[in-house]
Amino acid sequence: MSIEIPLLSVRNLVTTVSTATGPRPVVDDLSFDLAPGETLCIAGESGSGKSMTALSLMQLLPQPMARVASGSAVFKGRDLFTLPKEAMRQVRGNDIAMIFQEPMTSLNPVLTIGRQLIETITAHESTSLSQARQRALELLNQVQIPEAARRLQQYPYELSGGMRQRVMIAMALSQNPDILIADEPTTALDVTVQAQILSLIRKLQAETGTAVIMITHDMGVVAEMANRVLVMKDGRAVEAGPVRDIFAMPQAPYTQALLAAVPRLGEMTGTTMPKRAVRTWEQTAPKEVVDVDNLTVRFPIRSGFFGRVERRVHAVEGIGFKLYRGETLALVGESGCGKSTTGKALLNLVPFTGDVRIAGTHTQGLRSDQMKPVRRDIQMIFQDPFASLDPRMRVGDLVAEPLRIHGLATGSELTDRVAYLFKRVGLSADLLERYPHEFSGGQRQRICIARALSLSPKIIVADESVSALDVSIQAQVLDLLQDIQNETGIAYLFISHDMGVVEQISHRVAVMYLGRFVEVGTRAQVFDNPQHPYTKALIAAVPVPDPERAPKRFSRLTGDIPSSVRPLSYEPPTAIYRDVGDGHLVAELS
Repeated sequence: MSIEIPLLSVRNLVTTVSTATGPRPVVDDLSFDLAPGETLCIAGESGSGKSMTALSLMQLLPQPMARVASGSAVFKGRDLFTLPKEAMRQVRGNDIAMIFQEPMTSLNPVLTIGRQLIETITAHESTSLSQARQRALELLNQVQIPEAARRLQQYPYELSGGMRQRVMIAMALSQNPDILIADEPTTALDVTVQAQILSLIRKLQAETGTAVIMITHDMGVVAEMANRVLVMKDGRAVEAGPVRDIFAMPQAPYTQALLAAVPRLGEMTGTTMPKRAVRTWEQTAPKEVVDVDNLTVRFPIRSGFFGRVERRVHAVEGIGFKLYRGETLALVGESGCGKSTTGKALLNLVPFTGDVRIAGTHTQGLRSDQMKPVRRDIQMIFQDPFASLDPRMRVGDLVAEPLRIHGLATGSELTDRVAYLFKRVGLSADLLERYPHEFSGGQRQRICIARALSLSPKIIVADESVSALDVSIQAQVLDLLQDIQNETGIAYLFISHDMGVVEQISHRVAVMYLGRFVEVGTRAQVFDNPQHPYTKALIAAVPVPDPERAPKRFSRLTGDIPSSVRPLSYEPPTAIYRDVGDGHLVAELS
C-alpha cells in the first residue's frame, strides 16, 4: 500500500517572542501534516498561537520581536524556515498564499484596489497591464463584489469591512496556489457571502487540488470545510483528528468546552427573551433612549476634472426605529447594506438627514463640541479593532482616554477603573503597558469593548463586536454584555452577520438590504417565521456545526450584483411604516 507524501510537513515548531524576562514560546512543539487537496482547520482561543503558526510558515513574523526558534516545515522537499528571502518571496503568492485576518491593515491605504490586485498579478506572472486589469476584474466578480469595475478605482477606506475582506480573498486566489492559508477568512462577511466564499474555496480545491489551512473560530465553518481539525491552546496542540471524531467524541476537556460554547441556530425556538436575559434593573414603562425617523445617508460620487457630483451612494434610505432601555435591537444584512453607516449616523460620525434623538437630544447638525456630552450616553465598538486603536499608545492609556477626556477619573481611581474594565472583558491588568500590535485580533476586540464601556453609557452601538472572537471568548463577552444590560439597563444596537449570536442576544431584529429595512420584528417572529425572501436566505445560509450534514450548495447570483449607487435624478420609493404595537414599526417598501 502506497503512503501519500504530505504536501507540507511541520515538525516540532517553536516560535518565540521577546519579553522583558527573555524569549517566551507562543507556538510550542507543534507538529502536523497537510495532504494535497486536504483542508486542515486550526481552532482555539484568541492568543492560542493559531495566527502565529501561519505567520511562521509564511516567514512573516514581526522580527526581531518574534522568530522561529526551532523546528522544520518541509514543503515540496524544501524547509521553508531555511529558504533565503528571495526564494521565499517566490513561494509566497505562487505556491502558498494567505488571507489575513484584518483586511484594513493588510491593504495599502494609499493605493487603489485595482493597483494592489494588478501588482500582485504582475509580480508573479508575465502579463500586460491590460491583461492584469482584466484578471483583477474577473477576481472581484468571482468573490461577488458589486460594480467590480468601479471598485478597482477605489481605495480601501471606501469599501465596507466585508468588501475589503473579499478583496483580500481575491488577491490570495489570484495565482491558484498549492496551499491557501486562510486566517479567519470569513470573519467580516455576512452569511450569504460566507457561503459563496466557502463554496468558492471548495470549488478551487476540486479543480486544482489546493490544500487549505483554515484558521477559524466558527465551528460551523469547521464542520462544513474540514477534513481534519487541530485544536490549540496556549501554543500547543491539545487534540487533533478527523473532523467527525472531533465533533462526535472530543477527548480533551478544552475541546469539549469549545464545542459546548458554539451558538446553534434554532436553539432559541419557542422562547421570547434572549438566552441570558435576567433583568435586575428597575423596570417601569419602556423608556426610549434612541428615536430615529426617516434616517437617510447618501454619499456623493465625484468625477471629472472639476469633481462634479454625478452619482450618489444611497447607503441608508428613510429608515425609522426606536430603541428602549434594556433592549437589544440587532441589525443584520449583507456587508455594504448600510448597517455600519446607520450606527455611525447615531453618533453623528457621517452626515445625514432625518431626525435622530439620543437620550432625548436631537443630534442632527450638532458640532463636535456639542456632541461631546451626547457621547457619554452613546459609544461605539467598531468593526476593525486594530484600526480603532492608536498603535502609538499603550492599551491602558487607550481605555483610560475617554475617562480623562470627560474628567470622570484621575490618579489611582483612574488606574483602578481601567484595571477593573480589563478584568471585566477577560484580560489581565498585567497587559496594560503593552501596545495594540502585541495582542491577537480577539484580544484587541476585547480592549475596544473595555474602552466603550469606560463611560458607562446608556447605549452601545456594537458593530461586529464579537466577530473577531473565538467561540469560548465570544460566549464570555456575550455573557458580559448581557450581565451589564441586566444590571444597568443599557441598550444595544447590535450589528452582526452571525445569525446564531443574533438569535441568542436580541429582543428585536431588523433585516437590512440596500439601505432599507425589509423585515423588522421580535426575535421569535424573524427567526421562527421569517416573511421576506431575503431573511429566509440569510437564515438558510448559516453554517451548521455538524459535519454529518452535507455542505450546503448555493447557486451564484446571475446578472448584475445589486448596488446602492444611483444617479442624481433617482428617488427611491416611499417607505410605509406599519405600527405593530409598543411603538415598534415595520418598514414595508411600496
